[in-house]
Amino acid sequence: MLELTDIDAFYGNSRALQNVNLTVGAGEFLSILGRNGVGKTTLMRSILGLMDRVTGRLTLDGTDISKLRTYQRAKAGIAYVPQGRGILPRFTVRENLTLGTFAARDPNGIEDWVIELFPVLKEFFNRHGGNLSGGQQQQLAIARALLAQPKLILLDEPTEGIQPNIVEQIEAVIVRLNRERGITVILVEQNVAFARRASDRFAFLEKGRVVAKGAIGELSDELIQRHMAV
Repeated sequence: MLELTDIDAFYGNSRALQNVNLTVGAGEFLSILGRNGVGKTTLMRSILGLMDRVTGRLTLDGTDISKLRTYQRAKAGIAYVPQGRGILPRFTVRENLTLGTFAARDPNGIEDWVIELFPVLKEFFNRHGGNLSGGQQQQLAIARALLAQPKLILLDEPTEGIQPNIVEQIEAVIVRLNRERGITVILVEQNVAFARRASDRFAFLEKGRVVAKGAIGELSDELIQRHMAV
């Protein structure tokens, strides 16, 4: 599905990722773990082509996408829900959702099944994105990404700073997208319990490098203590 080979990523002349090698198969769920500032968001941005410079090889379904621009990677089937959500505050819910359809390979407008995942969005179709709660904005960001009809969705800390009852809803939707819809998921998350429940595999980053990876059953308390404790 997605394969990263010898990936280095740069902000200006500063190297933020070093020799990253990762693979996620079609329909798999991979969680990227680690302390703050170790390169997790940089990895997501590198996959979507949002860094100043990336070297190495990135393939999607066997096709080299390393030289593709961000919009071309989106068209190829990669969607991204960034940390901070990226909602356009002066656009309505409907307008924000419509933006997602522009990257769809077979545009069908705002599809009913996506809205059914987050019923609150239909209630607020004409409300500006900036007037939604944090949890509602996150639901909107995920729905917008799904309307691009992705094969792979990148989720950067989707439950950060959200009230607990909404966190449960979002986690349940992410699992459904993977298990029922077959969408491949790469998740950046600090919630190890959720990663253990939802993931097939994990990878730890430290100082821009992959320092441990494996099947989720191999995610031991010792690894968590070593790579996440402050």
